[in-house]
Amino acid sequence: MIAHLAGANFAGWHPAVTGLVVDVDGQDRFAGFDQLVSLSYGAAILKVEPADLGPFERRPGEVLLERDLRSRHLIHLEGARLVRANEIELARIGATWEVIGVDVSSRPVLRRALPRKFRRRIRAGRVVDWGEIEPFVGHVPSARLQIPFRKLRRLHPAKLADLVEAASHDEGEEIIRAVGADREFEADVFEELDTEHQLEFLRGRSDEEAARLLSAMAPDDAVDLLTELDQDRRLPILARVQPAAQSKLRTLLSYNPETAGGLMNPDFIAVPAGATVAESLEAVKSSSAPPEAAGVVLLMAEDGSFQGTALVVDLLRANPAASVAVATRRDPATLAPDADIHEVVRTMTDFNLAVAPVLSEDGRMLGQISVDDVLELLLPTGWRRQYGMASHE
Repeated sequence: MIAHLAGANFAGWHPAVTGLVVDVDGQDRFAGFDQLVSLSYGAAILKVEPADLGPFERRPGEVLLERDLRSRHLIHLEGARLVRANEIELARIGATWEVIGVDVSSRPVLRRALPRKFRRRIRAGRVVDWGEIEPFVGHVPSARLQIPFRKLRRLHPAKLADLVEAASHDEGEEIIRAVGADREFEADVFEELDTEHQLEFLRGRSDEEAARLLSAMAPDDAVDLLTELDQDRRLPILARVQPAAQSKLRTLLSYNPETAGGLMNPDFIAVPAGATVAESLEAVKSSSAPPEAAGVVLLMAEDGSFQGTALVVDLLRANPAASVAVATRRDPATLAPDADIHEVVRTMTDFNLAVAPVLSEDGRMLGQISVDDVLELLLPTGWRRQYGMASHE
Protein backbone atom coordinates (compact mmCIF):
# COMPACT_ATOMS: atom_id res chain seq x y z
CA MET A 1 0.00 0.00 0.00
CA ILE A 2 1.10 3.53 -0.70
CA ALA A 3 -0.05 6.53 1.29
CA HIS A 4 0.60 9.92 -0.29
CA LEU A 5 1.61 12.00 2.71
CA ALA A 6 3.34 14.98 1.09
CA GLY A 7 2.51 18.14 3.00
CA ALA A 8 0.11 16.20 5.20
CA ASN A 9 -1.30 17.53 8.43
CA PHE A 10 -2.20 14.33 10.24
CA ALA A 11 -4.07 15.87 13.14
CA GLY A 12 -7.75 14.99 12.93
CA TRP A 13 -7.68 13.39 9.50
CA HIS A 14 -6.72 10.19 7.73
CA PRO A 15 -4.30 10.19 4.77
CA ALA A 16 -5.54 8.69 1.52
CA VAL A 17 -4.07 5.47 0.16
CA THR A 18 -3.20 6.06 -3.48
CA GLY A 19 -2.39 2.56 -4.71
CA LEU A 20 -0.59 -0.74 -4.26
CA VAL A 21 2.90 -1.98 -5.03
CA VAL A 22 2.61 -5.39 -6.69
CA ASP A 23 5.53 -7.82 -6.90
CA VAL A 24 5.59 -9.28 -10.43
CA ASP A 25 8.44 -11.72 -10.91
CA GLY A 26 10.59 -9.81 -8.46
CA GLN A 27 9.83 -6.38 -9.93
CA ASP A 28 7.76 -3.67 -8.28
CA ARG A 29 4.71 -2.63 -10.34
CA PHE A 30 2.18 0.05 -9.46
CA ALA A 31 -1.59 -0.46 -9.32
CA GLY A 32 -3.67 2.65 -8.76
CA PHE A 33 -6.98 2.30 -6.98
CA ASP A 34 -8.81 2.86 -10.25
CA GLN A 35 -7.38 -0.55 -11.24
CA LEU A 36 -8.68 -2.26 -8.09
CA VAL A 37 -11.85 -4.38 -7.97
CA SER A 38 -11.78 -5.29 -4.28
CA LEU A 39 -9.48 -5.25 -1.29
CA SER A 40 -9.66 -7.47 1.78
CA TYR A 41 -7.33 -8.84 4.42
CA GLY A 42 -4.49 -10.59 2.58
CA ALA A 43 -6.03 -10.27 -0.92
CA ALA A 44 -6.49 -7.71 -3.70
CA ILE A 45 -8.34 -8.30 -6.98
CA LEU A 46 -7.26 -6.16 -9.94
CA LYS A 47 -9.04 -5.21 -13.17
CA VAL A 48 -5.87 -5.89 -15.18
CA GLU A 49 -3.26 -8.60 -15.32
CA PRO A 50 -0.30 -7.89 -13.00
CA ALA A 51 2.08 -8.16 -15.98
CA ASP A 52 0.30 -5.22 -17.62
CA LEU A 53 0.97 -2.88 -14.71
CA GLY A 54 3.54 -0.14 -15.13
CA PRO A 55 6.73 0.04 -13.06
CA PHE A 56 6.60 1.56 -9.60
CA GLU A 57 8.66 4.65 -8.82
CA ARG A 58 8.35 6.58 -5.59
CA ARG A 59 6.97 10.06 -5.95
CA PRO A 60 7.97 12.83 -3.52
CA GLY A 61 6.13 12.45 -0.26
CA GLU A 62 4.97 8.88 -0.79
CA VAL A 63 5.27 6.46 2.11
CA LEU A 64 4.93 2.70 1.72
CA LEU A 65 2.75 1.47 4.55
CA GLU A 66 4.20 -2.05 4.59
CA ARG A 67 7.86 -1.24 4.06
CA ASP A 68 8.15 2.13 5.77
CA LEU A 69 5.69 2.01 8.66
CA ARG A 70 4.56 -1.48 9.62
CA SER A 71 6.44 -3.02 12.57
CA ARG A 72 8.14 0.32 13.21
CA HIS A 73 7.79 2.77 16.05
CA LEU A 74 5.32 5.63 15.81
CA ILE A 75 4.69 8.44 18.26
CA HIS A 76 1.33 8.26 20.02
CA LEU A 77 0.89 11.95 20.71
CA GLU A 78 -2.11 11.65 23.02
CA GLY A 79 -0.38 9.06 25.19
CA ALA A 80 3.09 10.65 24.83
CA ARG A 81 4.68 7.26 24.20
CA LEU A 82 6.05 5.10 21.43
CA VAL A 83 3.85 2.43 19.90
CA ARG A 84 4.61 -0.17 17.27
CA ALA A 85 2.52 -0.39 14.11
CA ASN A 86 2.00 -4.15 14.14
CA GLU A 87 -0.81 -3.70 11.66
CA ILE A 88 -2.11 -0.70 9.75
CA GLU A 89 -5.88 -0.39 9.53
CA LEU A 90 -7.58 0.86 6.34
CA ALA A 91 -11.19 1.77 5.62
CA ARG A 92 -13.07 2.74 2.49
CA ILE A 93 -14.52 6.21 2.88
CA GLY A 94 -16.69 7.03 -0.12
CA ALA A 95 -14.60 6.41 -3.22
CA THR A 96 -11.21 6.40 -1.45
CA TRP A 97 -9.32 4.19 0.95
CA GLU A 98 -7.86 5.90 4.01
CA VAL A 99 -5.41 5.00 6.77
CA ILE A 100 -7.60 5.15 9.87
CA GLY A 101 -5.35 3.71 12.58
CA VAL A 102 -2.74 1.23 13.73
CA ASP A 103 -3.12 -1.95 15.77
CA VAL A 104 -0.48 -1.65 18.49
CA SER A 105 -1.26 -4.98 20.17
CA SER A 106 0.62 -8.24 19.67
CA ARG A 107 -2.38 -9.89 17.97
CA PRO A 108 -1.32 -9.08 14.38
CA VAL A 109 2.06 -10.70 15.06
CA LEU A 110 0.30 -13.84 16.30
CA ARG A 111 -2.06 -13.79 13.33
CA ARG A 112 0.80 -13.74 10.84
CA ALA A 113 2.51 -16.62 12.62
CA LEU A 114 -0.54 -18.91 12.35
CA PRO A 115 -1.55 -21.02 9.34
CA ARG A 116 -3.82 -19.09 6.99
CA LYS A 117 -6.99 -21.00 7.92
CA PHE A 118 -6.68 -19.89 11.57
CA ARG A 119 -5.83 -16.23 11.00
CA ARG A 120 -9.39 -14.92 10.86
CA ARG A 121 -10.00 -16.21 14.37
CA ILE A 122 -7.60 -13.59 15.75
CA ARG A 123 -9.50 -10.36 16.09
CA ALA A 124 -7.99 -6.90 16.04
CA GLY A 125 -6.37 -5.70 19.23
CA ARG A 126 -6.02 -2.15 20.42
CA VAL A 127 -6.32 0.23 17.48
CA VAL A 128 -5.05 3.79 17.88
CA ASP A 129 -6.66 6.40 15.61
CA TRP A 130 -4.25 7.77 13.02
CA GLY A 131 -5.15 11.30 14.07
CA GLU A 132 -3.28 10.62 17.33
CA ILE A 133 -0.22 9.23 15.53
CA GLU A 134 2.92 10.84 14.17
CA PRO A 135 5.24 8.57 12.15
CA PHE A 136 9.01 8.70 11.94
CA VAL A 137 9.88 9.40 8.31
CA GLY A 138 13.61 10.10 8.41
CA HIS A 139 14.32 6.66 6.93
CA VAL A 140 11.90 7.18 4.00
CA PRO A 141 13.95 8.16 0.90
CA SER A 142 11.19 10.17 -0.77
CA ALA A 143 9.68 11.84 2.28
CA ARG A 144 9.63 15.62 2.29
CA LEU A 145 8.14 15.60 5.73
CA GLN A 146 9.60 15.83 9.18
CA ILE A 147 7.82 15.50 12.50
CA PRO A 148 5.86 18.77 12.84
CA PHE A 149 7.26 20.88 15.66
CA ARG A 150 3.84 22.31 16.51
CA LYS A 151 2.67 18.83 17.49
CA LEU A 152 5.66 18.02 19.65
CA ARG A 153 5.39 21.47 21.26
CA ARG A 154 2.18 20.28 22.95
CA LEU A 155 4.17 17.72 24.95
CA HIS A 156 6.11 18.54 28.11
CA PRO A 157 9.91 18.50 27.61
CA ALA A 158 10.17 15.65 30.13
CA LYS A 159 7.73 13.57 28.05
CA LEU A 160 9.72 14.26 24.91
CA ALA A 161 12.89 13.24 26.72
CA ASP A 162 11.17 9.97 27.65
CA LEU A 163 10.35 9.40 23.97
CA VAL A 164 13.93 10.11 22.89
CA GLU A 165 15.33 7.72 25.50
CA ALA A 166 12.89 4.97 24.50
CA ALA A 167 13.55 5.41 20.77
CA SER A 168 16.41 4.22 18.60
CA HIS A 169 19.24 6.66 17.95
CA ASP A 170 17.88 7.66 14.52
CA GLU A 171 14.36 8.10 15.90
CA GLY A 172 15.68 10.15 18.78
CA GLU A 173 17.65 12.32 16.35
CA GLU A 174 14.46 12.93 14.39
CA ILE A 175 12.70 14.18 17.51
CA ILE A 176 15.67 16.35 18.49
CA ARG A 177 15.85 17.85 14.99
CA ALA A 178 12.13 18.64 15.10
CA VAL A 179 12.25 20.44 18.46
CA GLY A 180 15.33 22.31 17.21
CA ALA A 181 12.89 24.68 15.50
CA ASP A 182 12.78 26.41 18.90
CA ARG A 183 16.22 26.57 20.52
CA GLU A 184 14.84 27.33 23.98
CA PHE A 185 12.46 24.37 23.80
CA GLU A 186 15.25 22.15 22.46
CA ALA A 187 17.35 23.16 25.47
CA ASP A 188 14.45 22.29 27.80
CA VAL A 189 14.24 18.80 26.26
CA PHE A 190 18.01 18.34 26.47
CA GLU A 191 17.96 19.26 30.16
CA GLU A 192 15.50 16.42 30.79
CA LEU A 193 17.60 13.76 29.02
CA ASP A 194 19.83 11.50 31.06
CA THR A 195 23.58 12.09 30.72
CA GLU A 196 24.09 9.08 28.47
CA HIS A 197 21.65 10.39 25.87
CA GLN A 198 22.85 13.97 26.16
CA LEU A 199 26.37 12.86 25.27
CA GLU A 200 25.06 10.56 22.53
CA PHE A 201 23.32 13.41 20.72
CA LEU A 202 26.16 15.89 21.26
CA ARG A 203 28.72 13.63 19.59
CA GLY A 204 27.28 14.33 16.17
CA ARG A 205 27.28 18.11 16.66
CA SER A 206 30.03 20.57 15.91
CA ASP A 207 31.59 22.59 18.73
CA GLU A 208 29.60 25.62 17.55
CA GLU A 209 26.30 23.72 17.61
CA ALA A 210 27.07 22.27 21.06
CA ALA A 211 27.96 25.74 22.36
CA ARG A 212 24.67 27.20 21.07
CA LEU A 213 22.78 24.47 22.90
CA LEU A 214 24.69 24.99 26.16
CA SER A 215 24.09 28.75 25.90
CA ALA A 216 20.32 28.12 25.84
CA MET A 217 20.31 25.64 28.73
CA ALA A 218 19.95 26.58 32.39
CA PRO A 219 23.50 27.26 33.65
CA ASP A 220 23.47 24.54 36.31
CA ASP A 221 22.29 21.93 33.78
CA ALA A 222 24.74 23.18 31.15
CA VAL A 223 27.72 22.94 33.48
CA ASP A 224 26.74 19.40 34.50
CA LEU A 225 26.74 18.39 30.84
CA LEU A 226 29.97 20.27 30.12
CA THR A 227 31.82 18.37 32.84
CA GLU A 228 30.73 15.06 31.30
CA LEU A 229 32.24 15.88 27.90
CA ASP A 230 35.59 14.51 26.85
CA GLN A 231 38.41 16.78 27.95
CA ASP A 232 39.49 17.54 24.37
CA ARG A 233 36.02 18.98 23.57
CA ARG A 234 35.25 20.71 26.85
CA LEU A 235 37.38 23.83 26.49
CA PRO A 236 36.75 24.41 22.75
CA ILE A 237 32.99 24.24 23.34
CA LEU A 238 33.16 26.46 26.43
CA ALA A 239 35.15 29.05 24.46
CA ARG A 240 32.30 29.26 21.92
CA VAL A 241 29.49 29.68 24.48
CA GLN A 242 27.93 33.14 24.48
CA PRO A 243 29.91 35.49 26.78
CA ALA A 244 27.19 36.02 29.40
CA ALA A 245 26.46 32.29 29.67
CA GLN A 246 30.17 31.45 29.54
CA SER A 247 30.87 33.65 32.57
CA LYS A 248 28.19 31.82 34.56
CA LEU A 249 29.52 28.42 33.53
CA ARG A 250 33.09 29.29 34.49
CA THR A 251 31.86 30.42 37.91
CA LEU A 252 29.93 27.20 38.49
CA LEU A 253 32.86 25.09 37.31
CA SER A 254 34.87 26.43 40.25
CA TYR A 255 32.62 24.59 42.72
CA ASN A 256 32.34 20.92 43.58
CA PRO A 257 29.26 19.68 41.64
CA GLU A 258 27.78 18.11 44.81
CA THR A 259 27.90 21.27 46.88
CA ALA A 260 25.47 24.17 47.04
CA GLY A 261 27.75 26.15 44.73
CA GLY A 262 27.77 23.37 42.16
CA LEU A 263 24.02 22.84 42.39
CA MET A 264 22.91 26.46 42.29
CA ASN A 265 21.51 28.36 39.35
CA PRO A 266 23.06 31.84 39.11
CA ASP A 267 19.85 33.20 37.57
CA PHE A 268 17.38 34.62 40.08
CA ILE A 269 14.84 37.44 40.49
CA ALA A 270 16.09 40.31 42.63
CA VAL A 271 14.62 43.74 43.47
CA PRO A 272 15.85 46.63 45.64
CA ALA A 273 14.72 46.42 49.25
CA GLY A 274 12.81 49.68 48.77
CA ALA A 275 10.73 48.43 45.84
CA THR A 276 6.95 48.30 45.93
CA VAL A 277 4.88 45.14 45.68
CA ALA A 278 3.78 46.14 42.16
CA GLU A 279 7.41 46.66 41.06
CA SER A 280 8.38 43.28 42.49
CA LEU A 281 5.59 41.50 40.62
CA GLU A 282 6.60 43.28 37.42
CA ALA A 283 10.14 41.96 37.93
CA VAL A 284 8.70 38.44 38.08
CA LYS A 285 6.72 38.97 34.87
CA SER A 286 9.72 40.26 32.94
CA SER A 287 12.21 37.73 34.29
CA SER A 288 13.64 34.88 32.22
CA ALA A 289 14.25 32.78 35.33
CA PRO A 290 12.85 29.23 35.08
CA PRO A 291 9.32 28.78 36.50
CA GLU A 292 10.50 26.58 39.37
CA ALA A 293 12.73 29.44 40.55
CA ALA A 294 10.24 32.25 39.95
CA GLY A 295 8.18 31.69 43.08
CA VAL A 296 10.55 33.74 45.21
CA VAL A 297 11.78 37.33 44.87
CA LEU A 298 15.11 38.17 46.51
CA LEU A 299 15.63 41.58 48.13
CA MET A 300 18.95 43.39 47.84
CA ALA A 301 20.37 46.38 49.74
CA GLU A 302 22.05 49.24 47.87
CA ASP A 303 25.47 47.65 48.47
CA GLY A 304 24.28 44.38 46.88
CA SER A 305 23.96 42.43 50.12
CA PHE A 306 21.11 39.99 50.59
CA GLN A 307 18.21 41.32 52.68
CA GLY A 308 15.51 38.66 52.57
CA THR A 309 12.96 36.90 50.42
CA ALA A 310 9.36 37.51 49.38
CA LEU A 311 7.16 34.69 48.15
CA VAL A 312 5.23 35.60 45.02
CA VAL A 313 2.04 34.28 46.60
CA ASP A 314 2.48 36.79 49.46
CA LEU A 315 3.10 39.58 46.97
CA LEU A 316 -0.10 38.71 45.12
CA ARG A 317 -2.04 39.00 48.38
CA ALA A 318 -0.51 42.34 49.32
CA ASN A 319 -1.50 45.91 48.37
CA PRO A 320 0.34 46.67 45.07
CA ALA A 321 1.26 50.16 46.28
CA ALA A 322 2.75 48.92 49.54
CA SER A 323 6.45 48.43 50.15
CA VAL A 324 7.76 44.96 49.40
CA ALA A 325 8.75 44.90 53.07
CA VAL A 326 5.17 43.89 53.99
CA ALA A 327 5.72 40.50 52.30
CA THR A 328 9.41 40.08 53.15
CA ARG A 329 10.89 37.30 55.24
CA ARG A 330 13.87 38.97 56.82
CA ASP A 331 15.61 35.90 58.22
CA PRO A 332 15.28 33.14 55.60
CA ALA A 333 17.41 30.02 55.64
CA THR A 334 20.44 30.36 53.38
CA LEU A 335 23.34 28.17 52.30
CA ALA A 336 27.06 28.68 51.90
CA PRO A 337 28.49 27.62 48.51
CA ASP A 338 30.57 24.86 50.12
CA ALA A 339 27.58 23.25 51.88
CA ASP A 340 27.41 19.58 50.93
CA ILE A 341 24.37 17.84 49.53
CA HIS A 342 23.32 16.54 52.95
CA GLU A 343 23.25 20.07 54.41
CA VAL A 344 21.36 21.32 51.35
CA VAL A 345 18.70 18.63 51.73
CA ARG A 346 18.45 19.08 55.49
CA THR A 347 18.08 22.86 55.23
CA MET A 348 15.49 22.77 52.47
CA THR A 349 13.52 20.06 54.30
CA ASP A 350 13.68 21.69 57.75
CA PHE A 351 12.56 25.07 56.44
CA ASN A 352 10.17 23.71 53.79
CA LEU A 353 11.96 25.58 51.01
CA ALA A 354 11.17 25.26 47.32
CA VAL A 355 14.10 27.61 46.62
CA ALA A 356 17.19 28.14 48.80
CA PRO A 357 19.47 31.20 48.40
CA VAL A 358 23.23 30.61 48.23
CA LEU A 359 25.32 33.44 49.72
CA SER A 360 28.99 34.35 49.66
CA GLU A 361 30.91 34.97 52.89
CA ASP A 362 30.15 38.70 52.70
CA GLY A 363 26.41 38.08 52.29
CA ARG A 364 26.05 38.58 48.56
CA MET A 365 23.78 36.46 46.41
CA LEU A 366 25.57 33.87 44.30
CA GLY A 367 22.58 31.87 43.13
CA GLN A 368 19.71 29.73 44.28
CA ILE A 369 18.91 26.04 44.46
CA SER A 370 15.44 24.79 43.55
CA VAL A 371 14.02 21.58 44.92
CA ASP A 372 14.00 19.88 41.51
CA ASP A 373 17.81 20.25 41.32
CA VAL A 374 18.13 18.36 44.59
CA LEU A 375 15.65 15.65 43.62
CA GLU A 376 17.43 15.03 40.32
CA LEU A 377 20.74 14.53 42.12
CA LEU A 378 19.23 12.15 44.68
CA LEU A 379 17.35 9.95 42.22
CA PRO A 380 19.21 6.89 40.89
CA THR A 381 20.74 6.87 37.43
CA GLY A 382 18.27 5.67 34.81
CA TRP A 383 15.32 6.25 37.16
CA ARG A 384 12.90 6.93 34.28
CA ARG A 385 13.45 3.53 32.74
CA GLN A 386 13.62 1.86 36.18
CA TYR A 387 10.15 3.13 37.09
CA GLY A 388 8.63 2.69 33.65
CA MET A 389 8.59 6.35 32.63
CA ALA A 390 10.00 5.61 29.17
CA SER A 391 8.10 2.41 28.48
CA HIS A 392 6.31 1.91 25.18
CA GLU A 393 3.79 -0.52 23.80
